[in-house]
Amino acid sequence: MNAEAVNPTSPGPVPPAATGAVAPAPRRKSRPRIDLRRLGRAALLGSTTRSRGLPDAIGHVVEAHRAHHPDADLDPLRRAYVLAESSHRGQMRKSGEPYITHPLAVTLILAELGAETTTLTASLLHDTVEDTEVTLDQVGEQFGAEVRYLVDGVTKLEKVDYGAAAEPETFRKMLLATGNDVRVMSIKLADRLHNMRTLGVMRREKQERIAKVTRDVLIPLAERLGVQALKSELEDLVFAVMHPEEYAHTRELVQENAARADDPLAAVADEVRGVLREADIQAEILIRPRHFVSLHRVSRKRGTLRGADFGRLLVLVQEDADCYAVLGELHTCMTPVVSEFKDFIAVPKFNLYQSLHTAVARAQDGQVVEVLIRTHQMHKVAEAGVVALGNPYAQPSDDQSAGDGERADPTRPGWLSRLLDWQRGAPDPDTFWSTLREDLAQDREITVFRPDGGTLGLPDGATCVDAAYAQYGEDAHATIGARVNGRLATMSTVLRDGDTVQLLMGQDPASEPSREWLEHARTPVARIAIQRRLAAHPEHAPETDEPTRGPAAPGA
Repeated sequence: MNAEAVNPTSPGPVPPAATGAVAPAPRRKSRPRIDLRRLGRAALLGSTTRSRGLPDAIGHVVEAHRAHHPDADLDPLRRAYVLAESSHRGQMRKSGEPYITHPLAVTLILAELGAETTTLTASLLHDTVEDTEVTLDQVGEQFGAEVRYLVDGVTKLEKVDYGAAAEPETFRKMLLATGNDVRVMSIKLADRLHNMRTLGVMRREKQERIAKVTRDVLIPLAERLGVQALKSELEDLVFAVMHPEEYAHTRELVQENAARADDPLAAVADEVRGVLREADIQAEILIRPRHFVSLHRVSRKRGTLRGADFGRLLVLVQEDADCYAVLGELHTCMTPVVSEFKDFIAVPKFNLYQSLHTAVARAQDGQVVEVLIRTHQMHKVAEAGVVALGNPYAQPSDDQSAGDGERADPTRPGWLSRLLDWQRGAPDPDTFWSTLREDLAQDREITVFRPDGGTLGLPDGATCVDAAYAQYGEDAHATIGARVNGRLATMSTVLRDGDTVQLLMGQDPASEPSREWLEHARTPVARIAIQRRLAAHPEHAPETDEPTRGPAAPGA
């Protein structure tokens, strides 16, 4: 929200685009950076219009929107801008700019990610109900129920208290405000990104407080929703506030590398183009510089950075099969680093991410170059996550219809569904908060296989207990043991990526989970289910780690 804004020229975090680093996501074509002062002047004029009947101030939003949605109806955007500008007229940001520059900037962020028209309309209006005389009913009358719902959700998010004492309730309120439509959270993330970009004139302690909340609450949510473009820039802006010395050092490294005469990434990119040209594979090869936080992590891991560490190659193709064709050519014609190969196409990550990851070594000096291979559509989803998946209220296509007659919601990934279930099932706010914080802290997910060929996505460090509740929900209370890769295992066995897990179920539906299962549960769904069951039947809860009614694994 408006929070506090600053003059972009004042001291404070330096956005990556201003440091010489390249933005995390390649754009279809370069656009000049938004001049908020020029937009402020246009906003004050208000009545100035373009030949297409659109105010000058939203011309850049329209351009970005048209790039993704060429046939979009622009009338709602025009009307939303007129209402927002007139409602916010006279309000100023702390930088002295007209307040309308903020919703314009937020809307541009979403437009460049590919958000549809309804989301952009709500984004232009996202502060009107809280900060002006405009009411929700007026928004609904002029723009419909969808826009009203989104504006209402963002308004509720703005009222969430992010203070330390309120943390256990923060996520509950955010999830209730989000409901089943993650577009609410998308607007909130873009809103926070613009405020983080303009954080510099605040007191140091306030900058740190806002950066900490962004780090602990909003960045993990951006990761879970797959909005990598927002997540990466938010991480860099938080890095600049929380660790200014390390940020300055990383910035210097980027600038020094940019001044190098030779670029190993460019050399390998040319070599890859030649390999794929000979194989008659149509592909676009791009160099993706690492964002500052990623580079800082690599620096801490590897010590002295080499030229190839400053970025990765991105290979974009048309079809899924082309991804594997590219992989085969690279591994045939270049030296692969086998340990770096990951297939997130066959087994997508929990946040919708799909890509092939590999690495090849340069023959000249042994430098390792990381390569990402994906289709253009996969790349769109990798950058924008749920924002790229469209309007959940649109008429469903045949492949989106659920078997029970209800429409499948493409913008509600499994993680958000589970999150909504957790907040309803947790016995108290503290339980919900502690389990959720553990889950958000996980930065790696593993995939395990069921005997029927299905898969389960679990956090790194998950056990057979977590697999049981991920597969069977409340019925997992009756689990009596497991087989991991064909061998008997205890429920406390930690699973590895690629394991096959067969859960052994008892016949008694009234079975109770072991109290010690809580020590081995790593997922909120498992911990909350176990706690709820034990609280409901404390006198019957068994005290041993493994039920005596089932098989045990000797020495496990």
